[in-house]
Formats: sequence, C-alpha cells, structure tokens
Amino acid sequence: MKSTSLKAYTIAYLIFLYAPIALLPLFAFNDSRVIAFPLSGFTTAWFGEMWADEQLFKALKNSLIIALCTAVLATTLGVFAARASTRYRFPGKAGILGLIMLPLVLPEMIVSMSILVILLAIGIPLSLFTIILGHVLLCTPFAVAILTSAFQSLDRSLEEAACDLGETPLSTFRLIILPLVMPGIISSLLISFTISIDEFIVAYFLGGNQTVLSVYIFGQFRFPTRVPAIMSLGTVLVGLSIVLLTIAEYFRRRGIARAGGKDTGGFL
Repeated sequence: MKSTSLKAYTIAYLIFLYAPIALLPLFAFNDSRVIAFPLSGFTTAWFGEMWADEQLFKALKNSLIIALCTAVLATTLGVFAARASTRYRFPGKAGILGLIMLPLVLPEMIVSMSILVILLAIGIPLSLFTIILGHVLLCTPFAVAILTSAFQSLDRSLEEAACDLGETPLSTFRLIILPLVMPGIISSLLISFTISIDEFIVAYFLGGNQTVLSVYIFGQFRFPTRVPAIMSLGTVLVGLSIVLLTIAEYFRRRGIARAGGKDTGGFL
C-alpha cells in the first residue's frame, strides 16, 4: 500500500513539475497568438519572429557574456574550495564551507537586495559586472558540490607517488590532479553556465539599464502579441538546457568512473 501511494505521489509530482514545460512547444508551434486550447494548427512563424528580434539578440549577447564569466569564476573558486576541503585540515573548516554553501538555502530575493545595498553604499554602478558578481555568488556552491565529489574520488596514493618521483606539489596538481578531475571541472562549467543563463532575480536587481535574457523575457509578457515568440524562445532554451545538463552529467559520471569511485546519484 505504501509503495503504491509513493508511486502515485511521485507521478503526480512529476506531472505538476514538468507539465508547464511540456506546454511550451505546444504553444510555440500553435498557429494562434492566443495561448489557449483548442490549438489552431501548426506553424513555425513564431520562431521566425523570434529570430528577427534585435533586442532579443542584444539581451542574449549580454547573458552569454555573464554566463561565460560566471562559469569560469565560479568553477575556479570551486576548484580551490573543493581542493582545500578534501585535502587539508584547518581551523573553522566546517564553518567556512557552510558559509560558502549558504546561498543554496538563502532566498535569492534576500541575497539580491543585500548585494544591491552594499554596491550602492560603496558607489559601484550597476552593470554586467555587478550581475556577474551576484551570479558567481549563487553558482559557486553548485561548483563546490560537484568538484568536491570529483576530488573525494581521487586516490591519494597517485599524488604521493608523483611526489616520491620528484614532482613538486604544484606540478603534481597540474599534471596529475587536474587531468583526473577535468570531467568534474567541465561539468561544473556547464552547470554554472546553465544556472546563470536562467537566473532572473539577481539580474533584475543588479542589472541597472543592462538588459539580459531573463529580464527581457519577463518584460515581453506585458505584450500579449509577443507571447507566442517568447514561447518559441522558451522551447529553444529548454532544449539547450537539457543538452547542457546531459553533457554535464556525462562528464560527472565519467570523472567518477575514471578515478575509480562509485556513483551515488545526481549532481548533488
């Protein structure tokens, strides 16, 4: 009885979670500007309208710049934090790691307002740079979680053997450790990139007059005639997100297998 109830709950939860996403392609290919059932017919006109929007591509360019910078910075910080947490012991280690992971549980609204107050207080103008700062803060915990798993699966005897053969700690890290955790690094880059592209609240608070993709999409919903084109854009973004997450998961599993570890589940 419990098993049946649990399965029913799981199915209902998944339907509730993914049904809105499944509706995106339905209305993106629907030959009507009204988002409602019954469907009118099949068309690809909304994708052409989306492609012709210059403001969309300007917002997309800004988002790509932000996402690329965020992915690199968050992953770099994640490498340092994951390496320190798995290799060394130091005072306050648990507390420091807890503070690093804190943005995972804090409401993004609170984080965004706090960063905004600090930036205004010290006189830093809102720009793409301030959005990058906020996104790095949000993405670093995900990078740390992924890379900690990668570093924990390493066999420390490989590092000790390299040192015994005359390698310095720096060259050992560069020639032995980094190649072994590279799948985890790639996975972290892809996850951070995807989170940054999709993030709205921080971009809305910290963007100033710079428009990014998520804020642009939010603004377009004020105009009913633009909704079908936004549905088309949403369909494309969902497809790209699925591809990126699949690639990231592939590299995560490959890294664990390469290091001889045991896979215990998904990213977190």
